[in-house]
Amino acid sequence: MLHRGSMTARATLPAISLVASPTRRGAVLQLAREAEDRGFTHVACPSLGAAMPLCTSLAHVTTTLSYFTSIQPIYLAHPVEAGNAAAHIHEITGGRFAFGIGVSHGPVVQRLGVSTGKPLGDVREYVAALRANEKFGGALPPIYLATLRDKMLDLAVEIADGALWANASLRAIPSQIGRIPSEKRPGFFMANMIPTVICDDIEAARAVNRRTLVMYATLPNYRNYWRAAGHGAQVDEFERVLATASREALGDSLTAVMTNEWLDDCTISGPAEVVRDRFTAWSATGVMPVAVMSAVDGGQAKGVANLFAAYR
Repeated sequence: MLHRGSMTARATLPAISLVASPTRRGAVLQLAREAEDRGFTHVACPSLGAAMPLCTSLAHVTTTLSYFTSIQPIYLAHPVEAGNAAAHIHEITGGRFAFGIGVSHGPVVQRLGVSTGKPLGDVREYVAALRANEKFGGALPPIYLATLRDKMLDLAVEIADGALWANASLRAIPSQIGRIPSEKRPGFFMANMIPTVICDDIEAARAVNRRTLVMYATLPNYRNYWRAAGHGAQVDEFERVLATASREALGDSLTAVMTNEWLDDCTISGPAEVVRDRFTAWSATGVMPVAVMSAVDGGQAKGVANLFAAYR
C-alpha cells in the first residue's frame, strides 16, 4: 500500500503490461491486484495469452485500476463479437476499460490464415462495424488504435480515442505528437509499450532487451518506422544481416549489430534510478510509458517484482 511521502507517491508511475500465460493466469491477476494496491493506475493487456478474457477477469478482481488491450488483433474476432465483449467489460467496470485494436504483425496474420486488405482500410472498416453494432451490443469503451507511423496515427486521430505505440523512439515521438491537432490532444490517450529490464548491470539488461527486439527487427513495418525515426544506419545493418545470415544464426547476428544508441532510444535498461528517469522522460512527452517487464534472471513476474521494488 502507499505511504505518505513514499517514492511511489512522488514519482510518475508507468503502466504495466501483463500477459496471462497458460498456467499463470491466477498469478497474473494477483499481480494486477498488487499493482492496484501499490498505486499503479493502468495495466495494458497484450494479445498473448488471450487479452479479452484477462480483461473480463480484471473487472472482478480490481476496483480502481484502468486497463486496455494493447492490442487485440482485429483478425481474431468478428467486430460484432468483439464489440459485444468490449461493451460488456466497459459496462461492468464502470468505464475502467478501453479497447486497443490493431492489425498485429505479418507472421501472426499468416498463422491465422485470414485474408486481409490494406491495414488502414481494414482498421477503418472494423471500427465502423464496431460502432454500427453499438445500438445492439451496448455503449462501447474508448477505442485506441495501434499505431507506429504517421498514417495510422492520423487515422487514430480521425476515428478513435487514442493511439498505442510499441518499441517507439523517444527522440522521434515529439514530432509525431505534433501531428495531432491541439484541440484533439486533451482527450486523446497515448501510450507506448517499452521493453524494460531493471538491473545494476546495464549490459546484462541490454542483452535481454536485444533478444526481445530480434523478432521486431525482422518486420518491415518496424524497420521502416525506425528508419523514419532517424535510425537509418541501424536499419541498414538489420537489412544486411537479413539478406546474408542463415536462419539458424539470424537471432545472434541481429543482436550483434544492435547499437546501444538505437536500443536505449526504444527500450529501457539499467538500474532503478535510470529506469525511473526514462519513464519520466516518456511521460513528459504526453505519452504514457507501459513497462513491458523482463529480467536478467527471470521473466515477467520477476520483472514486475523489480518494478514494484523500484517504486517502493
